[in-house]
Parts: sequence; C-alpha cells; structure tokens
Amino acid sequence: MSHVFARRAVAAVAVMALALAGCSGSGDGKPGANAANSSITVFNGANGTILENWNPFSPTQLQPTNGMIYEALFWYNLASDAAPQPMLGSTYAWNADGTELTVTTRDGVTWADGQPFSAKDVAFTFDLIRRTKAINATGLKLRSSVAKDDKTAVLTFDAKSFTDEASIVGHTPIIPEHVWSKVPDPAKTINQNPVGTGPYKLKTFSAQSFVLEKNSAYWQPGKPQIQNVRYISLATADAASAALTAGQVDWMSSFLPGLDQLLKNHKELSYVNTPVLTASVFTCSNVALGCAGPQTDPAVRQAIHHAINRDQLNKLAGGGFAATASPTLLLPERDQKWITDPAHVTIPGAPDVAKAGQILDAAGWVKGADGIRGKGGQRLSMTIQTVTGWSDFISLNDAMAQQLKEAGIELKPAQVSWNEWNNNQVQGKFQLSLDSIGLGANNNPYHTYQAKYATVTTAKVGETASTSGNYARYSNPLVDSALQAAAGTNDEAAQKAQYAIIQKEIVRDLPYIPIYVNSLLTEFNTSRATGWPTNENKYALPASWKIWDNGIVMANLRPAK
Repeated sequence: MSHVFARRAVAAVAVMALALAGCSGSGDGKPGANAANSSITVFNGANGTILENWNPFSPTQLQPTNGMIYEALFWYNLASDAAPQPMLGSTYAWNADGTELTVTTRDGVTWADGQPFSAKDVAFTFDLIRRTKAINATGLKLRSSVAKDDKTAVLTFDAKSFTDEASIVGHTPIIPEHVWSKVPDPAKTINQNPVGTGPYKLKTFSAQSFVLEKNSAYWQPGKPQIQNVRYISLATADAASAALTAGQVDWMSSFLPGLDQLLKNHKELSYVNTPVLTASVFTCSNVALGCAGPQTDPAVRQAIHHAINRDQLNKLAGGGFAATASPTLLLPERDQKWITDPAHVTIPGAPDVAKAGQILDAAGWVKGADGIRGKGGQRLSMTIQTVTGWSDFISLNDAMAQQLKEAGIELKPAQVSWNEWNNNQVQGKFQLSLDSIGLGANNNPYHTYQAKYATVTTAKVGETASTSGNYARYSNPLVDSALQAAAGTNDEAAQKAQYAIIQKEIVRDLPYIPIYVNSLLTEFNTSRATGWPTNENKYALPASWKIWDNGIVMANLRPAK
C-alpha cells in the first residue's frame, strides 16, 4: 500500500472486505449508469476506524473536506505551470509594498444550505484565522480582514506578505459566516454538518464508511455529474490490487508492484504517475520543545543520512520507480533553480558508513559489545513508526534497520493505525516517523520551508502543531529570519539569497532526513466514470488523497455511457 500522501490528505476509515461487495459503483454494478444513480468508489490510502471530522482547519480532517466540500478563492494545479484558476475569487491584487491584498469574489455562488455567498464570508474566514492562532496553519500575520461590499474583501498584514499569496488565495478554505459565527471553538469542532460551496456535500456517515452526494446548486454549470462518491479503506497492497482488478474501486493512488502486468488484462483500468513527494524520516528533533531520544543530537541525524543505502531502498521498496531526492527537501528536477549549492542538488544513492561512523565517533557515541553505540548511558536506539498496511514504508523501515546496524545504530520499526501515527506526529509523540514532504501551496520553496521549518508552525510536544506543519519541532532563528525576509519580497533573486541561508542550516541539522522522491501512481476505472486526468492532460494532480484537486477531478468526471 502506498503511504504517499499530503498531510491533511487521508481519512481513517474501516471497511471489512465483505463491505466491498456493496461498493461497486453504480446501483446495479454495471458500466453506463446514468447521472441519476451514478456512483464511484474511492480508496485514498486510509485504514483504521473512521473518526468524524469535517473541520477544514483541523490536521485530522477527513480527506474530502477541502476540495469536495469547501473551496478556496483560487486553485493551483501543481501538476502544471498554469496560472491560478479562479474559484470563489475572480481577481486579486496587492498594494505596492505587499501589505494589503484586495480580493474580488465570484457572483452567483450559494452555500450548500441555500444561503448566498459573498465577500463578507471571505472577510469573516480570515478574521477568524487572525483571532484564532490554532487554525492559523501558516502563521499569517493578519492585521485586519474586512468586506468593503458584497464583492470585495480587503486583507491587511503586519508585514510584507507577497510569498504568502498562494497560501492565502489558494489554500485557505472559505467558510460561511452564518454557520461558523456560532461555533464556540473553531479549532476543536468536528463540524458534524459541514456547509460548503464545493461540488459535493455529506450524505451519510457511519463508523464504517461515508458517502458524499453532488451539490445540485453548485456554481459551475452542469457540474458535477457523478451523483455519489463512496470512501472506503483497505488494509494491504494485496487487498488494494484485488479491489481494483475486481472493479470494486474506481479511483486510488497506490504503489502496486508489477502494475503494468496487473492491468494488462483489464482494459477498463489506467494509471498516471506524477512523482512530487520526498519520502523522509521525520525526527522529533528539539529538546527545548520536549523531544527526547538520540535523534535530538544532530550528529545522529547526520549519521542516519549518510548510512542509508538509497539505491537498495529503491529496489526493495520503491520498485525502481523512485527518483533521487535533495537534502534541501526540494525536487531536483523541478526546483533546481532554487537550490543554491550544486553539492546539495541531489544526495548519493550509495551509503557512506565510514563517514557516518566518523560523525558519531566525534560526537562521543561509542560502540558497545553488541555493535550498537551508546553515550552517557544512553543506547543509540530509536523507534520509527509507520502505518499498518503501508507495505512500501514498512519495507523501507525494515531495510533501514538492517542498514543502520552497520553504523552502530539500532532502529526499531513500529506499525500503528493511521489515527495513532497522525496524532503522534501532530503532538510530537514520536522519535522517528516515516512520512513524505512536498506539495506546497505553489512551487516556490517558501511554502515547504515555512510549513516544515518555521518556529511559528510548530509547538511543544503534547501540543498540536499546525496543519501540514513543523512536526520535527525544529526552531532556528536564522531560518525564521530568512523566511520573514523572503516573505517580504516578490523578487526571486532576493528570495533565493534567503533560501541559501535556510538550505545551509537545514542540510546541516537534518530534522527531516530525505530518502527518495517516491513514485505517485494513481489508478482509475473508466467503466463507470470517464474524464480522468491522463499523462497527456494533467488538468489536476490526480492523487485520490490530494486536497483541492479532488474537487477539481470530481467536478470533471462524467458517467460512462
């Protein structure tokens, strides 16, 4: 099972194998169902028991919340270089110094409950974020948010905020004032009856599964055409393969060994590959914020980085599909212009166990009789978590455990439910965790660095870090200062100078240790729905778990004839 997903992307749902028989898509399970009873089944990589949460600001929201139910002002297609597409907004413009953003909203939009949408909802959304630190995921420095009239919202910031543009207009869910003004705590509500402007709304929910139905009042004429979308979970890669080839799943993004051979005899199945995520070892790195364990020593993190045999990991767990990563956490091909030191464009595939040993020796970690190092009575032993059923990540952990022994490091893999894994990261209750990094608000490195390395996006262990946030608990004044400077300009040369400072710090400190850029395979069944993205037409990032894009894809699907 592919683990690869954007943070906020996966819902934890449990469905027994027997339940799949009832999830075959259209009412009679045959292709060609008309729009009135059309249905598709989605597997988004989830496992475990479903926990209801439709809060668009929550790090544990159910995956379809943003994109399917709630929408942003504009949409960025990270599968292309296209300009942002108007959604609830029609235009936006900054003042000269980047401290004021004026947004004009779209006409003719209503909320799913029939109430009209206006710029007042936009102003309310951002004012709520300003007043509620817990839902200010990217640390926006908002001074005020007001509606000049029903079509115009003006956001004012305490500092130059050019670089926050994509986060503001493309990654902030807009919520209805008439509903959320009555919510006592916007950070803690599960928002049981979500009211959005998106193409779908909640139909049924239980502890076993949930179904969304089309919003018949959706503002895009003639969209969506698929009536119902059912979300299920599967425990293993074998179960996912079986469900796909049996016609029980219509859309999923999973790494399936031998995919071409698997689909050879199934003309109704197709796939695309859009690799954009860097599989990485997340470390709880900061003692000052409550992290504990050997991984809080930068020397240990550097040693892990050098001792990993990435070529072997690609063969064992990546199926040979993985690409080379960068220690800057950027994508070497897409982002090379932003990587300031040529030595840091990529990382070697082969290990350097000798260098890892030298680093640990210099830091005082001494090998014991069993070959595992220790220091001051502390054994160089750490637990690394991943999700039960994510077979490629499980293989990564098992292989790394063997590789790191050569450097005197004991790695103890642990498999937990998605809910526990996610909560551990959000709360900082882990030593090492396997996850992926990528998919910022747009392709500017600011969004990766602000989310993963800024002090403002993290919290003490036991407290909730921001959505898509700094789970490593990393805090570095030089990085914070550089991020602030980069946010204050739209001059790429000036931004690059600040990213050079950040890259020097994070390549040394390695709170996130990159492994490789993982494949991002997405599979489709065309017997019940057509209009899926293709390699020739990536009109959206097609991953079934991708927020925002999921709504774009579903709005473009048509029932198969």
